[in-house]
Amino acid sequence: MKPAHYVNGVFSTTEATFPLLSPVDGSQVGVVPEASRDVVDAAVRAARAALDGPWGRTSVEERCAFLRRIADGIEARFDEFVAAEVADTGKPRDLAATVDIPRAIGNFRAYADLSYGRPERAYPTTVPGWSGSGQALNYTVRRPLGVVAIISPWNLPLLLLTWKVAPALAAGNAVVAKPSEETPSTATLLAEVIGEAGLPDGAFNLVHGHGAGAAGEYLTSHPGVDAIAFTGASATGAAIMRNAAEHVTPVSFELGGKNPALVFADADLAEAVEGTVRSSFTHSGQICLCTERVYVQRPVFDEFVRALAERARALTDYGPMISAEHRDKVLSYYRLAVEEGATVLAGGGVPTFGDARDGGFYVEPTVLTGLPQSARTVREEIFGPVCHVAPFDDEDEAIRLANDSPYGLAATVWTTDLSRAHRVAPRVEAGIVWVNCWNLRDLRTPFGGVKASGIGREGGEYSLDFFSEPVNVCVKI
Repeated sequence: MKPAHYVNGVFSTTEATFPLLSPVDGSQVGVVPEASRDVVDAAVRAARAALDGPWGRTSVEERCAFLRRIADGIEARFDEFVAAEVADTGKPRDLAATVDIPRAIGNFRAYADLSYGRPERAYPTTVPGWSGSGQALNYTVRRPLGVVAIISPWNLPLLLLTWKVAPALAAGNAVVAKPSEETPSTATLLAEVIGEAGLPDGAFNLVHGHGAGAAGEYLTSHPGVDAIAFTGASATGAAIMRNAAEHVTPVSFELGGKNPALVFADADLAEAVEGTVRSSFTHSGQICLCTERVYVQRPVFDEFVRALAERARALTDYGPMISAEHRDKVLSYYRLAVEEGATVLAGGGVPTFGDARDGGFYVEPTVLTGLPQSARTVREEIFGPVCHVAPFDDEDEAIRLANDSPYGLAATVWTTDLSRAHRVAPRVEAGIVWVNCWNLRDLRTPFGGVKASGIGREGGEYSLDFFSEPVNVCVKI
């Protein structure tokens, strides 16, 4: 299906459009409608009407049934979703088929399960001196926030869109979603599946377009929006927060990262190397959880660096950057690293394939060493297939280096010393710390960052809490 807006149960396009390019070969593969302020306003008004109508009267059980039908609908069109995700992002098909689309299905099923029969608290209260029994019952109910704006990024388009849409709908909100302008296709397919699942018109709306001065800004500054959930760059999050501040709109932000890995001398070195290959180069480094800073204890530093560089040079099945603009940004950091004095042990340029991919947006997986902690290459998020490796001497230095960053999203610790793992992990300033693994996720656990990496937590009860408002009811007995 071609990208289209979905407002109040109807698909539509607009006169204003922009080209959709394949990151694999740079060719134009479609056009995307650009939502005007009027289209965004219509979507917000449709969402409000849904809350005032049938959608606002649905029970938790009914909403959970809708979520399960959506999951079944994605599963029934699995190959179509995979093809659309691969076409938009250029990522390897295996990655889309084993991670992106299964997780989207899992998101809807997980929140259907979590929402059904979710308990609330009750407190019997005794107040001496009250007339009558002196007894009361306090209990909590939850109500939806209202109209929720959801803005999702281009790196994991369907996975991260559904990660927010599923709990927002489960909690009873009406949604206006805007996917990245780079990756509109699976969002449009999702709208089609949601319509087929029978959600009341206006419960889910979709608008396409750019961010600043366009659909994204129109949506996040709209006075009819009751909450904003966003995943993307920290600078964009700051701009959205400025828009939200005018109406004191609640926000949930999952932002950038400059994630560290700590490799101790007692680690299983082969496992640590393979784990770092995955954490640095999966989806060509275009995942917010990817490792860009690797700190290795000095006795095994040389061996680790040699092995990592060898594995990076051997990689062949990797995808492109999402756009020419992003490729140029990553390459500018490759040049900056050399200017700052880095030693390039692998990559550092643009690969040559001898086929149509030479017109695409590829960069080489890259391993750097030799930079000081103060170097921009070490401090700024690059969001590409690159890591810088530096030595450390002891545990305290490792933690100091890991925490010396404006970001705090994720970290990885490689060690066979379980006591050390339990000592180090809580001291690392990050929202999630993996030990001897990477990106092993349980959807019930809190996900999010500290410092410039975000505000709030997603996942399990945490998402359901954000997308709903607790109300205390006190009944005198």
